[in-house]
Amino acid sequence: MAVERLLKDEATEEKGERARMASFVGAMAIADLVKTTLGPKGMDKILQSTGRGRSVTVTNDGATILKSLHIDNPAAKVLVDISKVQDDEVGDGTTSVVVLAGELLREAEKLTNAKVHPMTIIAGYRMAAECARNALLQKVLDNKDDPEKFKSDLMNIAMTTLSSKILSQDKEHFAKLAVDAVLRLKGSTNLEAIQIIKKAGGSLLDSFLDEGFILDKKIGIGQPKRIENAKILVANTAMDTDKVKIYGARVRVDSMAKVAEIEGAEKDKMREKVQKIIAHGINCFINRQLIYNFPEELFADAGILAIEHADFEGIERLALVTGGEIASTFDNPESVKLGHCKLIEEIMIGEDKLIHFSGVEMGQACTIVLRGASHHVLDEAERSLHDALCVLSQTVNDSRVLLGGGWPEMVMAKDVDDLARRTPGKKSLAIEAFSRALLAIPTIIADNAGLDSAELISQLRAEHHKEKSNAGIDVISGSVGDMEKLGISESFKVKQAVLLSATEASEMILRVDQIITCAPRRREERM
Repeated sequence: MAVERLLKDEATEEKGERARMASFVGAMAIADLVKTTLGPKGMDKILQSTGRGRSVTVTNDGATILKSLHIDNPAAKVLVDISKVQDDEVGDGTTSVVVLAGELLREAEKLTNAKVHPMTIIAGYRMAAECARNALLQKVLDNKDDPEKFKSDLMNIAMTTLSSKILSQDKEHFAKLAVDAVLRLKGSTNLEAIQIIKKAGGSLLDSFLDEGFILDKKIGIGQPKRIENAKILVANTAMDTDKVKIYGARVRVDSMAKVAEIEGAEKDKMREKVQKIIAHGINCFINRQLIYNFPEELFADAGILAIEHADFEGIERLALVTGGEIASTFDNPESVKLGHCKLIEEIMIGEDKLIHFSGVEMGQACTIVLRGASHHVLDEAERSLHDALCVLSQTVNDSRVLLGGGWPEMVMAKDVDDLARRTPGKKSLAIEAFSRALLAIPTIIADNAGLDSAELISQLRAEHHKEKSNAGIDVISGSVGDMEKLGISESFKVKQAVLLSATEASEMILRVDQIITCAPRRREERM
């Protein structure tokens, strides 16, 4: 019995087969969960939180779904992590990566039951992944040198990314928005410069791209509504010290007149500060904090537009875009970098007034204004658009493009199969399994569209055995179609990330042979 007392009470351990079973089952369950969101005919999930307000999210984005789940199974957590990393790294393919890893594990489970050692499977998977990647590298298209063709590639990639999301109805409109926004970045992957503002009302088609910057604020009373050639000072400073703060300060005085004196002194202090700010020669002052009515009055007299309480993201981005810096002291005006823009004016979007800065210093900045029926629609639209923007900005850097619609998986599977036939030993079983797992992605795309997947996949396989085939699944007509003609393409970088992350994650889970769960901490009984 001494052996069993090795672990603390209530700690549990699973050994060998059972541990492997537990991790396989958990990982496959996660894969099955997001499986139905894959592809153009994928469905959405509603996630309802148990917290206050019971907030509801409707989403199709694999990473968002998995991020919101609280999962107990350790292997499932690995899959959640790879989808998060995929989201941060390339932005799209979050569902595919989980599904592929799940399928690899499903195949591995069959092999372990047939008494193939996990290390053999891993070695096979390694070879297969390398082979699959080379297969893709041979087939990539690169139109970097021809701007027209490259732009159409980008449009196709954007439309392919958006077609599995809520924006699929208006995908041409949004693909155009996304491509324009990313091309303005001129090759930087810094998506900070693209601001997305969500305004409920209107329909999704009313969304538009605006060059320049829109700040979600109203212009104060009695201030100029329109400024040309603006010099902007972006600041983070307290502009509310012209009143005695009753709650915070204790002042002992012998008459009310003394209070008035203190107030007068504070007003003068404030006036001095405003004078210093005006001395910068600016005509627009944007502050992160409150501006009380007294300094606001002073600014209005000087003909300066003062904006208070600009939210922090807004203000950082504004400083970035106009080329200014956020200042908090105003003693030496020469050292402060001011922001510039050609025109500041007030615009109306729906019911709300916003402030529009056009002709900004940083030419690559722009704002996408999303309109939609409700918050849920807007949130989901923002996530989808964000996916598209990420993929496009990656593609602008690495301009290699593949066809989509299950075509890359078929290409990889074919090469991996050939490798399996040439490889001696048990490894070949694992390599074959890898190619079956790759085929699962087109299968699931077809299944989600309610098509006969077995029939379609075998047709595809036959097509791909001919030389230079562009065949993939055309979900709309429900048959095998030419992906090049349909303009369905994907970024090479996304596919490569999916392939490598999924392989590594499944390897990690395969290596497990024991799960030790630590004992829960007991709460001490309080007297």
